Formats: sequence, structure tokens, C-alpha cells
Amino acid sequence: MKNLIGLIVVLALAAGIAWYVAGREPGPLIRITSPQAVIGGSGTLSVEIDTPAGKLQSLDVVLEQDTARIPVFSLERGGGPQGGSSASGGASQLVSQGAGHLLLTAPIGKQQLPQLEQGKAQIVVTASRAVLFGYRRVESAASRDFMVDLTPPIISVVSTDHYINQGGSEMVVYHVSPANVASGVQVGSDEYPGYPASGAHIVTQDPGLRVAFFALLWDQDPSTPIRLYARDAAGNEAHATFDYRVFPKTFRESRINISDSFLQKVVPPILQNNPGFKVADPSNLLAAFLRINGDLRREDAAEITALARGTSPEILWQGPFRQLVDSAVEAGFADQRTYVHDGQVIDHQVHLGYDLASFAGAPVHAANRGRVAYAGWLDIYGNCVIIDHGMGLQSLYGHMASVEVKVGQMVDKGTEIGREGETGLAGGYHVHFTMLLDGNAVTPIDWWSPKWVQDRILRKLEAAGAPAPRILTP
Repeated sequence: MKNLIGLIVVLALAAGIAWYVAGREPGPLIRITSPQAVIGGSGTLSVEIDTPAGKLQSLDVVLEQDTARIPVFSLERGGGPQGGSSASGGASQLVSQGAGHLLLTAPIGKQQLPQLEQGKAQIVVTASRAVLFGYRRVESAASRDFMVDLTPPIISVVSTDHYINQGGSEMVVYHVSPANVASGVQVGSDEYPGYPASGAHIVTQDPGLRVAFFALLWDQDPSTPIRLYARDAAGNEAHATFDYRVFPKTFRESRINISDSFLQKVVPPILQNNPGFKVADPSNLLAAFLRINGDLRREDAAEITALARGTSPEILWQGPFRQLVDSAVEAGFADQRTYVHDGQVIDHQVHLGYDLASFAGAPVHAANRGRVAYAGWLDIYGNCVIIDHGMGLQSLYGHMASVEVKVGQMVDKGTEIGREGETGLAGGYHVHFTMLLDGNAVTPIDWWSPKWVQDRILRKLEAAGAPAPRILTP
């Protein structure tokens, strides 16, 4: 009997020690990585949780502000990575990243948590994990202080009389406060950033004065809404409308006959110059052409768009752009092309530029002053040069026989940048020329016109304080 009692005492003592030791094990490791300092109309909570050698049993996130406690997220006891409930519109995600590492993300701005008020706030995160074979749990907590800023920026238009052709460009001068917020023009879901007015040679002491070029693309409906936007680091956003008029355009349709000799001419060089672009059977020239005309065309467009992010914040061009000297227009902007092979329709694409033909080997000159952003092979465009003219505006020259400039080089209007050729997807000697705005193709017709440049661009800059001679010098 004494032995039994002794055994019970020993077991009880061992259990007590195990219970005590388990209770002293560390709880989950919690790292709050955002918000950093401020949230507003929008904001993101990001929390990393590590539960080494123990299952996460609970996770609760609360936003505290004065006496208010706003639930953000709660993981039900014993729930898995997707077993939580959210107070922020169901958009929270708790994702396992392996080896006991979890990542919680949740939107926590005013849009999701309408109870938020201006002022100080704190995020409090508590978590527990199972220990002692699940009979006990250990808890830990972390918190972060931040500010809630719900004051939106102020934005207003300065320039007047805005007219835009479908497929074309325009420019607006506006004012934003505070001066350091992101701002520009929204055209539907597309955004065109604004730049400090000093980059447009406007003489001003106002740091909030901005200039933005924007476009209504060829495939956007003329009724697409256009407005100014301003967005601060806290996610607060403001908008302002301005007067504008859209001129709808009708774009031509054409049929392009694809011959076997054309496929033999263009497909192998494109594949050879881009070994990373794989096709199932390089000997099947028609199938390879369709991949090139579709998938590779989209990859080239993405690369062109990426180049726009490196644009100069200063206007580099001067006066109207110059069309290729003595060139004939062989194809226009936004032609709707139907490709036909052996009498069968095989593809549809849109030609976003002008094909300008002179003669084989004719010099190709820069349409205006700028800095070379790209010089080399660009798949469907063959040997290609892209010149950055500042504030998102660029010009593209494709299908050239040779390239005679380097990336980073400044060129003047009329500088020879290469020779006319038929590289890439070219059926004959010509230069594919287009204008780009934030990587989007826009019609060059506007930029070739001295009247358009004076009325749509220079007039507004001069009215805002730009000295006319500095801009107009050819």
C-alpha cells in the first residue's frame, strides 16, 4: 500500500513538474511587420507567427483606439490556417509557409473598419500554441503603435480646354496638396502620373503645381471617365473632375496575307534572337508565327511598359515631332488586322503604329530630342530604338537594319539613330514608328502637328508660367 501511495506521489510530482515546465515554454513568436507608422483610408496588417514544435491554437488581432476595441481577426481554437474569421470584409488571409511559419495579412483601413477615428491607435496580437501533448497551451503577445490619418489630399485643375482624340494624348496642369502625394490622371482603370511643374520649365514657387500627360487608348470607349486623383501614403484618396471633350475615331480594318516565304523569312531569325522563347516545334513555322504574333507580342508590350517607369521627370523634347523624311505611310495607327494563310483566317491583331517607308538603308532620324531608353533587338520589332522624351512620353522605331545609338545617349531632333530595314515581323523595308505614353501606344498624328502641340501642350504650359522660347526652340 505504501508503495502504491509512493508511486502516486511520484507520478503527481512528475506531472506537476511537467505541467510547470511546459508552462514555461515560449509561446508563438509574433512579428508585426505592418502597419509601420500610419494608416488611413486603406492600410494593411501583416503579421508573421512562428510556432516551432507546437500547433497554433489561437490567434486574435484587435485594433485599440481610446476605449474602443475593434476586432480584426480571430482564429478559432484548434483552427487551421484557413479557419479564422475576419472583421475586415473577409479579405484576411492566414497562410502556412511551412515549418511552423504562418503569415497573416488583413486590410485595416477606414474602408474596411469604419469605426476608425483620426488619432493614435494600437494593434494587439495574441497567439497560443499547444504544449504537453495538447493538454496545455502557452501564450504570447505583441503590439505596435501607429497613427490613423483620415485627412485626404486636396487636388484641383489649373489648365482649361482639354480635347482628346480616341487613341490620342492630352495634358493637364493641376495643383495638389500636400505636394509629395502620388497624383495624376485616371482614365478608366488606367493611371497616368503627374510630375513637378518645374520639369516642364514652368517658373513657379508652388511645389504642388503638377503636369500630367494622359491618353484615351484606341480600345477605350469614348465615354470612359477621366478625372484627377491624389493618394497619400496612408491610403487616403481624393478626386477632381475637369472639363474635357473626346473625339471618337473609327479605325480601319485590313487583311494581311501570310505566305510560306514570309514565314521562312521572319520566324527563324526571331527565334534565334530570343532563345528563351520556346515553341513546341520550330520547324512548324505557322504555329511558331502564331506564338510570336500573340504571346511574344504581349511579352514585348510588357517590356515596353516597363521601360516607361524609367522616364525622365523633365520634358526633354522641343516643338513638334518630325515624321521620317520623305516617307510614305504604308499602314496606319490601330489598323484592325486579320491574318490569312492559304485562304484561312489564322489570327487577329492590332497594328499600333505607323509603317513609314522610304528606301532600303535610308537613315532613320530621331523624331525629337530625348534620351535613348532602348537600343537593340526587340523580337517582333526587330532592331529597335526607343527614345524617352520625359514625363512618360517615348517614341519607338522598329524593323531597322542597324542601330547606331546606345542606351543612355542623348539625341537631338534629326540625329541619325539607325538605318531602315525589314527585321522582326516586317514584310518589307520600312520603319514602324509609334508614340508611347506610359508604355501605351498613342497615335503619332497629334505629335507631328505643330498646331496640336502648340494648342494642346505649349499653350497650357505658357499659361502656367513656362517661357515660350525655351519650349519652342527646335
